[in-house]
Amino acid sequence: MATYTEEEKITQCILRLSDIAKEPHELLMPISGYEKMPIVSLEQAVEPLVCFLPTVQSHVYVAKQKCKQPDDDLTQDESASIMLYSMGWKPLDECLYVALNATLRSKDRGKLEP
Repeated sequence: MATYTEEEKITQCILRLSDIAKEPHELLMPISGYEKMPIVSLEQAVEPLVCFLPTVQSHVYVAKQKCKQPDDDLTQDESASIMLYSMGWKPLDECLYVALNATLRSKDRGKLEP
């Protein structure tokens, strides 16, 4: 797993903050169907993402190790999922928040089907 220099961390932060410019300027159809899906482990939840984000499983492992005893009244998986979304990794386009945000902004709502 890549480690970042301070300069790379600052660059990544700026990229994430400037990401708002990519927000669509029109209303998109709501996302539905997820409320009917069973709650599964974080490992199971990311399985469909491996073909798009090849290293996501190793990042899940790291996030869960860092969230073994969350003090925020969340489960380990809940806390780790927030951390996973917040993590950046190289290449940036294979990073969860970049891929997920791009998909959420897409007009093709079929990409979001459970």
